[in-house]
Amino acid sequence: MRDNPFFTKHYKTPHETPPFHEIQLEDYEPAMLEGIRQDEAFIQKIVDNPEPPTFDNTIAVTSPDDLLERVTKVFYNLLSAETNDEMEALAQKMAPILTEHANNMLFKKGYFQRVKAVYDQYHPAEEESRKRGETVADAVEDGVSQTADGKSTPRPLTAEEQTLLEKSYEGFVRAGAALDEEHQARLREINNEMALLTLQFSQNNLKETNAYELHLTDEADIAGLPDSAREAAALAAREHGKEGWLFTLHAPSYGPFVTYADNRELRRQMYMAKNTICIQANEQNNEQIVHRIVNLRQERAKLLGYKTYADFVLKERMAESAANVYDLLDKLLDAYMEPARKELEEIQAKARQSEGDDFQLQPWDFSYYGHKLKMERYNIDAEMLRPYLELARVKEGVFGLATRLYGITFRENPDIPVYHPDVTAYEVLDEDGSFLAVLYCDFFPRKGKQAGAWMTSYKDQWIGPEDDSPTPNDPSTWKNSRPQVSLVMNFTKPTDTKPALLTLGEVETFLHEFGHALHGIFANTRFASLSGTNVYWDFVELPSQIMENWAVEPEFLNTFARHYETGEPIPQELIDRIQQSRNFNVAYACIRQVSFGLLDMAFYTLEQPFEADLQEFEQQAWKRAMIFHHIPGTCMTVQFGHIMSGGYAAGYYSYKWAEVLDADAFSVFKQAGIFDRATAQRFRDCILSRGGTEHPMTLYRRFRGQEPTIDALLKRNGIK
Repeated sequence: MRDNPFFTKHYKTPHETPPFHEIQLEDYEPAMLEGIRQDEAFIQKIVDNPEPPTFDNTIAVTSPDDLLERVTKVFYNLLSAETNDEMEALAQKMAPILTEHANNMLFKKGYFQRVKAVYDQYHPAEEESRKRGETVADAVEDGVSQTADGKSTPRPLTAEEQTLLEKSYEGFVRAGAALDEEHQARLREINNEMALLTLQFSQNNLKETNAYELHLTDEADIAGLPDSAREAAALAAREHGKEGWLFTLHAPSYGPFVTYADNRELRRQMYMAKNTICIQANEQNNEQIVHRIVNLRQERAKLLGYKTYADFVLKERMAESAANVYDLLDKLLDAYMEPARKELEEIQAKARQSEGDDFQLQPWDFSYYGHKLKMERYNIDAEMLRPYLELARVKEGVFGLATRLYGITFRENPDIPVYHPDVTAYEVLDEDGSFLAVLYCDFFPRKGKQAGAWMTSYKDQWIGPEDDSPTPNDPSTWKNSRPQVSLVMNFTKPTDTKPALLTLGEVETFLHEFGHALHGIFANTRFASLSGTNVYWDFVELPSQIMENWAVEPEFLNTFARHYETGEPIPQELIDRIQQSRNFNVAYACIRQVSFGLLDMAFYTLEQPFEADLQEFEQQAWKRAMIFHHIPGTCMTVQFGHIMSGGYAAGYYSYKWAEVLDADAFSVFKQAGIFDRATAQRFRDCILSRGGTEHPMTLYRRFRGQEPTIDALLKRNGIK
């Protein structure tokens, strides 16, 4: 009988990385169930501790072997990157079990009482604080001499310890631990149902996306498409045992088709297929799931004492309130709406030059004629750049950028197991040669992989005592346990005749996700729950979006952009055209993002149950940001995973919020030099390595010297 690899506490792999080559489907469920048992025993030990509750024996304690976290990180990461029907079925089975376990931990009698007891030690009664003229933060940081009842308080906490205490207590309260049993029971029901609904929402999207194929056999139907798109479609057809060309709704296939295909009717078919996902009358329809998700979130917020779900979410965001979110969205509308309308009018005029004055531009025409206008103005398009953006060289360029900024290096290690042959594993080394992290890179689309691009982790960084340390309370003997992070993307695949050649947009995506990876790689905090990307949602995109700025910088492009056949460097005049065209349709793109933010906020600022027709509600929600007419039958919400099944509910504005931050932060690099090591080191020390140990604005001010403004974004976009 084979051993379950998850039951090995220390994997016998380089850096104790997951032994993917040994893991089988049958291993997950028993490992999860055993992990649940161990969790319950560990928490019970804290509850049964006869010593009075303290920060060290209640808040700072961590499980010596968090089996459940190890197995669920592998399972759910692969559920997105390398899934199959059996894994999907297991996910459905385990969702209510895992949710019930999470509820049990939060509602466990005695556990919250101990956490609250520690919290109260550092938070004297409000009347006592007012007498001393202190804020809660003052009291914790300074180590208040007495509590309300005259007892001495424990030692002062560090900023990181203070944050962990606040988040631990608030986490319990926000999860319902302070509610009575009746309301806790209802919250359990909500959590269980939500776990299943969000999973079903995602699975429906993936199934609908994978189900659609546009199979063409007449070469006339692919007129206008560049060689890269033709070859990729021909390869896809052969992989499915078909002649001709096969196009799908995955981004590397869909994007080029609606941008270049001369056949307008086929562009329309692709557009309609993409934008009617999960709205058809079939088993994958997500309309009722959306209604239920929105209403359950609203009910949860009200149970916890909030007027709306947005109020609940934004209490732990930089934005803090719906009013501040709308203030940002309104400022962007004011600044970008007229330029966006002008951009649309210019593309309409371009289309009428060839199609006649009566031609009405449709959404499936926008990219096609937008591309033609861009070519007319700047003589540049994505295909011109592909020969200079071979993935292998781009990877060298991106890794090289990190080396130049931070001194770190990347060393491929074939001995580290991977979960698919497409995946490559690297050791990341600091400037002094010390080990920093493991980085997995997974670049190409495949059937078992969700669309899009993301960074995730298989292990978070933390600092603490070794398992068998004779001096576990001596910080000087603690180990810095390094992270294992993964980049998962869906880039243009190599063909029979060409290597993987990227668009500039794909390079920007690489840089974006790589920024998230650096946030994880540089993590240097005591507690795993505060390390790396464990920060406020409207701050987490700063480290990623700032990296996109380098994509169009000539000094960066010249480090790697060479023709894949001749080795010739990218011509300067082509770089000049990239620079000149960088803000093409930038206002339209901004307003599109704003419209998504408005839609998100419309759902989650509702104070009454959502009963409206979904498609009508959607159109009203983003009406003031619409510059293109609606196509009947299409619906965004039913496939809007970010705000329905992901973590961006009442938080989609975060992308624009972080864009304000990244433009402001990159202006510092522009002033000092885009490769300036001192600026980069400050960014690493103040932001990347600190995770969520302090409030994001505190970290940002420490790096920048002041709070951000929208001015740098307007300047970068040519709006101001």
